[in-house]
Amino acid sequence: MAGQVMQVSKKRKFINNGVFKAELDEFLKRELAEDGYSGVEVRTAPTNTEIIILATRTQSVLGEKGKRIRELTSVVQKRFGFTENTVELYAEKVAVRGLCAIAQCESLRYKLLGGLAVRRACYGVVRYIMESDAKGCEVVVSGKLRGQRAKSMKFTDGIMIHSGDPINSYVDRAVRHVLMRQGVLGVQVKIMLKHDPRGKQGPKRPLPDNVTVLEPKEEDYHQGVPSSEQKQQHDTLGQHGPGNPAGVPPPGQGVQVQ
Repeated sequence: MAGQVMQVSKKRKFINNGVFKAELDEFLKRELAEDGYSGVEVRTAPTNTEIIILATRTQSVLGEKGKRIRELTSVVQKRFGFTENTVELYAEKVAVRGLCAIAQCESLRYKLLGGLAVRRACYGVVRYIMESDAKGCEVVVSGKLRGQRAKSMKFTDGIMIHSGDPINSYVDRAVRHVLMRQGVLGVQVKIMLKHDPRGKQGPKRPLPDNVTVLEPKEEDYHQGVPSSEQKQQHDTLGQHGPGNPAGVPPPGQGVQVQ
């Protein structure tokens, strides 16, 4: 039985992959919070596993001469039971920082920890997001903002969708908790991306309610003759025949009057 390979069902495999990514994300979130950590991507191959760390300051993630990334690789390898030289960590810079909800949420968190006023900090984040060519954004801060009574403040700009399948691809969302002296504040940032046919700064698939008006084909387009007049001429020819448009009886045939 010792040499028997244990079969793992597809269901269990998906669950294990999800738990692994969630735990890895939580670990990197705590470890790289000050380095602009913005998410993680796991690529699994038959021989090795590649982990791509998205961050705004990649040089800080790599460390001096790659020391820090090697330390992180060693910790991940020991914690998750990877064999030696089967897991590799890479650092990748976020393409547009203003369109990354995690980066903006962390930025707002550090502004609030630094003692900046809530309203001023939130408006600064909203302005930066909209200047980065986002379609819309929403920032919500909840907790004891002033005084002992907890409340929520919402700051919005542009367009934001709240339901339907497109929110999975068009809306980037992040939540963080700020430990203040008066209590815990909850911070939520939502960014709605624009449609990008290249798929770099937004989803390739357009929104379902987007209407595209196509140019008419040249062979179907009759200049100067409206469609209503064409229909009227066609109806007249159909009633009286092509050689007798006015409906006059031919010679030798009169109209019978009763």
